[in-house]
Amino acid sequence: MRLRGASANHDLELFHMNGRVALLVSAALAVAACSREQPAVDPQLAAAISRIKAIDNHAHPVLAAAGDREFDALPVDNMEPQSDPVATRPGAFRTPFTAESKAAAKREHGDGYPAWVLDQMGTEIMLANRVAMGASVQPPRFRWVPYADALIFPLDNSHLAAKNSDRKAFFALEDKLRARYLNEAGLSATPGTLAEYLSRVVTPTLERHKRGGAVAEKFEAAYLRSLAFDAADAAEAERVYRLAVPSDAEYKVLQDYLFRYVAAECGRLGMAVHLHTMAGAGGYFDVAGANPLQLQSVLNDPGLRKTKFVMVHGGWPFTREITPLLEKPNAYLDFSGQSLTLSPATLAGILREWLEHVPEKVMFATDAYPYSSEMGWEEGGWVAARNGREALGRALTGMVRDGNITQTRALELARMVLRENARALYGF
Repeated sequence: MRLRGASANHDLELFHMNGRVALLVSAALAVAACSREQPAVDPQLAAAISRIKAIDNHAHPVLAAAGDREFDALPVDNMEPQSDPVATRPGAFRTPFTAESKAAAKREHGDGYPAWVLDQMGTEIMLANRVAMGASVQPPRFRWVPYADALIFPLDNSHLAAKNSDRKAFFALEDKLRARYLNEAGLSATPGTLAEYLSRVVTPTLERHKRGGAVAEKFEAAYLRSLAFDAADAAEAERVYRLAVPSDAEYKVLQDYLFRYVAAECGRLGMAVHLHTMAGAGGYFDVAGANPLQLQSVLNDPGLRKTKFVMVHGGWPFTREITPLLEKPNAYLDFSGQSLTLSPATLAGILREWLEHVPEKVMFATDAYPYSSEMGWEEGGWVAARNGREALGRALTGMVRDGNITQTRALELARMVLRENARALYGF
């Protein structure tokens, strides 16, 4: 009896276990069926997103003419080799471009070639981060975003350049650009006082950029120092300016003061301030220094509330930390860079968090850039545009299916992210 009872209990346990397995299998099959019936992006939403002509908030377009080097103040090909993200390695991406097709398009379109590239990306307007514009990169398709970093490093930068090989290359480029700005201001040397430097170099440079069509000034400062631009006393900044070789701590005070002066002037002139906020290229890049939370005191400065700050690249890997900063009235972001290096599924989760928080501050961007001979600005921009649209579609589809928003609101949010938020910010 004991054996037969044990056997019966064992049979009963097997029955229940098999029942549970059957239920699990049925549930898995149901999920799989749902997955087949429900693609990651709702087809109607995907079709609508594909038709929206985008405004690309951040990119580095290259002139049609050969030999262009002004697509960046700090070209990353000056750096030591690094471990490249998988998505940017040769063979990891497919695009409609080939060397032959690009050469043929350049012959056919001439100076219209960059605008033709925008057409392939589905982009109406691209903000061009460039030292200077050129005949083939002009409004209305391209809007200028020049560089302001050189203005906040007016002294001897050799001690900063000595920190590593990347900064050695970068500060040499910044010194060259500052000399260019001095020359454009009619000067051959830096003025003797901070007040003169501000009135004869900094403000005239920003005003000249504005007259040239600039809609924002770009800071790549995260490649050169931390984004912690603290409040600084004017008298102390003046004292440091007169030093031949200040300490790092002293020089930071002057840099902080100049950054906030530039930001205030941008607000006065109606230009935004763009800041690189993402883990950057190069094995020496200070990732912690690029944390967007470092900018909180700047965003909270009452004297800078008229200035609109755009945290370019959305702060990756600090994408959650950046979210509450969107509540600041003068804070915006784009997801350039992430749309190239992250998969659409990964980026969709990040976008959804932002869209559920303050969707009016989120902007589409590609960071199209001549990364290598295999991935030019054409390929990089096309891949990032495709991935960015898919990620946006995934995020909005999930919000609709979870009952957070309606299909109508999803379309509205898609237009906001792809173009309307940028139009409102820059007054296009």
